Amino acid sequence: MSNPPRTIHLDVAIIGGGVAGLWLANRLKNSGFSLALFESKALGSDQTLASQGMIHGGMKYTLAGSLTGASEAIADMPRHWRACLCGEGDVDLRHTRILSDHFFMWSGDDLGSKVTSFFASKITRGRVDSVAFDRRPPLLRHQDFSGSLYRLEDLVIDTPSLIANLANNIDGNCYLIDWKQAQLKRDGNKVYLDITGPQGDIHVHAQSVVLTAGKGNADLLTSLQLDQPAMQLRPLQQVMLKHHHPFDFYGHCLGRETTPRLTISSHRLPDGGHVWYLGGSLAEKGASMEPEALIEQAKQELESLIPWVNLTGAEWACLAIERAEPRQPGLVRPDNAFVAPTPGVDNLLVGWPTKLTLVPNLANQVLDWFNRGQINPAYPPTTELTQWLNPAPLAKTPWEQAFPPSMSAEDSLALRFYEPDEE
Repeated sequence: MSNPPRTIHLDVAIIGGGVAGLWLANRLKNSGFSLALFESKALGSDQTLASQGMIHGGMKYTLAGSLTGASEAIADMPRHWRACLCGEGDVDLRHTRILSDHFFMWSGDDLGSKVTSFFASKITRGRVDSVAFDRRPPLLRHQDFSGSLYRLEDLVIDTPSLIANLANNIDGNCYLIDWKQAQLKRDGNKVYLDITGPQGDIHVHAQSVVLTAGKGNADLLTSLQLDQPAMQLRPLQQVMLKHHHPFDFYGHCLGRETTPRLTISSHRLPDGGHVWYLGGSLAEKGASMEPEALIEQAKQELESLIPWVNLTGAEWACLAIERAEPRQPGLVRPDNAFVAPTPGVDNLLVGWPTKLTLVPNLANQVLDWFNRGQINPAYPPTTELTQWLNPAPLAKTPWEQAFPPSMSAEDSLALRFYEPDEE
């Protein structure tokens, strides 16, 4: 005879362990809610660790020479993140590593007079500053560089340390779930999570179930025979190159379009190797290209923009990504984070942050929905799920997977401090 189902009651069940779900879990725990977060792969996998770690204030959306809805929606986000990184915000990010406290924009071609005048106007003061020659980053100090250079207040964070920080803040509440052994089910106008374990079934009932699984939200809704809120996908293909250039760099190259021609961010491998991660229009236009063709295109772009950098011997790889977003008329890029209930279900919310920068906004929206629905902490925290489910692991970065080390990080560190025998 099988054991009867075990029922566990929580305030909130979050499905999806990327930065959106983890940030929301931090906010909810800080507000006294009991919760559990369920992840089917690894924390930060897919979209989160595939991002370039940019926390920007929207200036990269102003290349037409004017402020836009997208640029204004996130204007205050760098300030919000900086407060959290100092331990003074709504989420404690003091253990998150900052890769750079600024971002550059430089011109590969002559900037149009409209854009140049806009960047020099009062409206961008404090958000965009022209960079003098002696303040240029090493990459652009070459005598052949003749373009315009601007410094943005944007910052760049190390996304693996961000995920580790957020997960550590809610230690014991992140669980690995196998959808072959689990499913969302409906009970009238509410949903719950049914998990088949070695000791029998577990029914997880929550006041609210929040889907923050990115692209996976659509499949979860389909499993419930639901199709709203609808999702759209924005395909990209980023390029990674492992090189021996000694300096890190974070910047957008401006072209003739309204999106950056090329975006470069720098990352480190566990063995200390340097990686450039290339995005911008290159990644958007390269979404439909074969990896070999896109790598060749990337080589040509870098040769055109920074020909003085010797990339001989660099290793190259591509990463295809599908960014999940709420469906928009004409499939345009959404300006803000999105959270909405599902018609016909009382306890289900679906969210997409749309950009790393806007993750705090998604959590704010969820808490606003809770206030409207008068959802307050009601159930005590529980550790019962640890009897059936393993903790969710941390995901590896795309560059770790693309360029696996020839030796472990520990062995590499030991070599640096190697001292020959006196004999």
